[in-house]
Amino acid sequence: MDSFLRILFWISFFLVGYCYLGYGLVALLFLLFKGRKKEPAPVDSAVLPSISLVITAFQEAGSLQKKLENIRALDYPASLLKVLLVIDEPDERSLEILKGYPAVNVLIQSERTGKYIAICRAMELVDTPIVVFSDANCVLNRLSLKKMVSHFKDPNVGAVAGEKKIIYQGIHSALGQAEGWYWNYESWMKKLDAGLYTVVGAAGELFSIRKELFQPIGEPVILDDLVISLQICLQGYRIAYEPGAFASELPSATLKEEGKRKIRIAAGAFQSLHLWKDILHPFKFPLLWFQFISRRIFRWVISPVFLSLILITNIFIVITGPADGFYFYFLCLQALCYLLAVLGYLLIRAGKTAGIAGIPFYFLFMNFCIVQGFIRFLGKKQAVNWEKAQRQTSQYM
Repeated sequence: MDSFLRILFWISFFLVGYCYLGYGLVALLFLLFKGRKKEPAPVDSAVLPSISLVITAFQEAGSLQKKLENIRALDYPASLLKVLLVIDEPDERSLEILKGYPAVNVLIQSERTGKYIAICRAMELVDTPIVVFSDANCVLNRLSLKKMVSHFKDPNVGAVAGEKKIIYQGIHSALGQAEGWYWNYESWMKKLDAGLYTVVGAAGELFSIRKELFQPIGEPVILDDLVISLQICLQGYRIAYEPGAFASELPSATLKEEGKRKIRIAAGAFQSLHLWKDILHPFKFPLLWFQFISRRIFRWVISPVFLSLILITNIFIVITGPADGFYFYFLCLQALCYLLAVLGYLLIRAGKTAGIAGIPFYFLFMNFCIVQGFIRFLGKKQAVNWEKAQRQTSQYM
């Protein structure tokens, strides 16, 4: 029994370790051996392609004007930029704001149909070779569009993922700080993904695709950005990563709001896996399969299960097995991490800065949300039309 527990402990330990650190080290070693890819040269302003910027909105009157002003400030020729705003169930304030932006093409839907359906409606009107998707509640940096389109000079690139940044400076958000640290880690991993082969899922706040590669599917979708990303990868194209193009947004207002968002993302992740089963075939797209298993399957399935097993087996080894200093000290280390997570939770709930305690808290919080999202997916309880998570406010946006 003791040998079995030790084997299970080490299997769990290495699987979780590979999920969050091991894959990154493998990708980093590959890049060091292969050498860094050259950054794409800036696109000549005289030969910039025509692009469409597609934005979907629902109950976004509070951020709509700031978003439209942000678009006006982007460094891209107005004659080559077509803006399509799809807005479901618009209120009077939103309609009043839109009167000041006659250049924006507005598609109004009186019935709420969900983000993916809204995107499909917009794509029917797109007549440019490149499409950029962005959310209404984030702002883009001035050079973001030029930075992204430079990657499409490579015919093997089917999409470009921008970077997501969380703004928490100036609002003293402990939750925002923890979320910001997580996205710093995620951005680093996406750079490694792109260097190894492809980004495995772009963030919906900012990503672009070749219009010809978009293929609408005949069922509701929870997580549009991941589904579109996988669709492009399965057509044999890469998704490049451009950290010089970034979307900045505010953190969730409360833990409850952040949990609601994370659970929805997790449910959508399992739905996308159900939709694109071909990605699990290792011989059709071997490198894509390797990255998807390492970055997604391990995160969605392996991490929550084996993270629990590390703790459980460690406890039983210490209680039932012969004295062994390593397992005792490792159990103490786990206990410390869980205590820090509880401390982080209490501090964030109280609206105080969690500091380093925010890291173990947010890590466990994400895994807990993955489990809840899986339960919702199995029970088909996650609606496509979901209640928008409330964001904090700041003078910086």
